[in-house]
Amino acid sequence: MADEMPGEMADEVAGDDVLDAYSRVVSGVAAHLIPRVASLRIHRRRGDSSGSAVVLTGDGHLLTNAHVVGDGSEAAAEFADGTTAQARVVGVDRLSDLAVLRADREIPDPPEYGDADLLKVGNLVVAVGNPLGLAGSVTAGVVSALGRSLPVRSGSAQRIIEDVIQTDAALNPGNSGGALADGNGRVIGINTAVAGIGLGLAVPVNPTTRRIIYSLLHDGRVRRGYLGLVTKPAPLQPALAERFDQRTALRVVEVIPASPAAAAGLRQGDLVLALNGVPLRDAQSLQRQLFEDAIARRTEITAIRNNALVDVIAYPAELSD
Repeated sequence: MADEMPGEMADEVAGDDVLDAYSRVVSGVAAHLIPRVASLRIHRRRGDSSGSAVVLTGDGHLLTNAHVVGDGSEAAAEFADGTTAQARVVGVDRLSDLAVLRADREIPDPPEYGDADLLKVGNLVVAVGNPLGLAGSVTAGVVSALGRSLPVRSGSAQRIIEDVIQTDAALNPGNSGGALADGNGRVIGINTAVAGIGLGLAVPVNPTTRRIIYSLLHDGRVRRGYLGLVTKPAPLQPALAERFDQRTALRVVEVIPASPAAAAGLRQGDLVLALNGVPLRDAQSLQRQLFEDAIARRTEITAIRNNALVDVIAYPAELSD
């Protein structure tokens, strides 16, 4: 009978198997996505800039960051197989940092898009970009945090991109607009920023951003309702949490003067529970209720003020830059 493998050697072999499996996943995702991620050179008024973009549709649309596009209206796209195309900007949404372009010729087929709402901290992710001169830049890591916020500037206003994915998959220069994929090669985010050494941020692909992308594809812009509230998530007291079946709500930090929220009578310190009966647990849950169909529509806001329940009626205006 053959001697049994010593314990330390067995552990080493098992570790090698795990690394081999990890390597196969990453290389498989890379092989699938590299052909579908383009390098972009954007023609701007103040000079060209570069970034990456992911094939979005089978008829030539590309998805990238709004900040990659900037004020440009045209771009040159190049793929790893040498395919080149000119692309025009179809729509830009600076509040989500997403933009859609349309190529002037046939380009590779799109990858599968997943749902970032299903991600968990610790999930394997692979970042794929195509910076100019570095075709097929690939890094891998894990989801290190979910629900992060990223400040962005839109016109003269400072706004917040909500529910950003944080990962330790390092992003290389020019990777903005590239794909963040899960272990099955599904695109679940668009890389948007470097948060620090070894940290990257990505805009999630989820039902909310799919609605934004749809609007960019069909209308070239995203219309949103505006209440004029600055809020932050806040825990509910146990009795209230049990009564309303939610653990958090949105604390009003500021009410913008002359805004729909001010006209409705909302005040700083109010704890907003729901819009039209839909619970508000975080900033994204509020944003979901303020798309185009909310503009000028009667909106019932349920809040707590001085431990008393308050219902107010607001009519959201249209958000503009």
